[in-house]
Amino acid sequence: MDATRRRLLVTTASSALASLSPARAQSFPVKPIRIIVPFPAGGTTDVIARFIAQRMSESMGQPVLVENRGGAGGTIGAEIVARASPDGYTMMMHNLTFPLASTVQALQGKPLYSIDNDFAGVSLSANVPFMLLAHPNVPAKDLAQFSKLLQSNRKISYNYGSTGPGSVMNVLGEMLKRLANIEMTHIPFKGANPLRLELLAGRLDFGGDQLSTCLENIRKGELRGLATTAPKRLAVLPDVPTVRELGFPQMEIEGWNGLFAPAKTPKDVLERLSREAAAAARHPDVVKRLIDLAAEPVGSTGAEMDALLRKQIQQFTPIIRQLKLVVE
Repeated sequence: MDATRRRLLVTTASSALASLSPARAQSFPVKPIRIIVPFPAGGTTDVIARFIAQRMSESMGQPVLVENRGGAGGTIGAEIVARASPDGYTMMMHNLTFPLASTVQALQGKPLYSIDNDFAGVSLSANVPFMLLAHPNVPAKDLAQFSKLLQSNRKISYNYGSTGPGSVMNVLGEMLKRLANIEMTHIPFKGANPLRLELLAGRLDFGGDQLSTCLENIRKGELRGLATTAPKRLAVLPDVPTVRELGFPQMEIEGWNGLFAPAKTPKDVLERLSREAAAAARHPDVVKRLIDLAAEPVGSTGAEMDALLRKQIQQFTPIIRQLKLVVE
């Protein structure tokens, strides 16, 4: 084969390969897409995933189905997505537990996946503030008073609940124990709903949840908001102070819900998913639903989702290393 013919064949093949990408993006999807929610049904992450899935189903012409795979602080569901075929037909809706529980596993030396290498951001769907909560029978109006209560009487036995080892509340609960020099017993739950029910029943003293899930309970006086981890007070709960105001700036962390896909998902498919997910979060019907949940609609790019994830990993890695948390 002469050089001219060889160059012609290479050029033709390259052009053919290049033409596949737009064609694939235009034809995608040709079957249902699933969104893994690594928590039980009924929590904020699950609800937001269903808002986004419904709108994406309508805009993409294929069903977008939500599948709940809870357990181990969200790491079981995350592992499923990390191992899924990177073809655009599997995504994950997660929250700020993702960087925390994943970092705990990585520092433990037995990670189920690499948060750095196994995932690609699709879109930040919404910002959802995180609240620290107590049962009204606990004689403390805010987090500072709660800490002083436990400091003043070491014989008092209090517990705190989380959605599992390495979850947001597990990290924050252990941080508070260290920062305030207090003792509490950790009780893990499989999801936010069981935790909240135990708080409401008075069998759990201290816990935390995304604002969307607990707002009405706080307004009705069924739960007490001790603090928010958000950088500033919330318009819907102006009397609840921030952790920074109360002397615990290390516990400040922004809550969110966002979508991820397996890392090797083709760029054109990932960009299509990102556009569709962002548009879904900004659709008027979804915006209204999110605002009704006390969530802030976002609809970001995949790069912006990745940037937030990296920021929180950097923020909490040294803290988690000091706490020596263990995910079983």
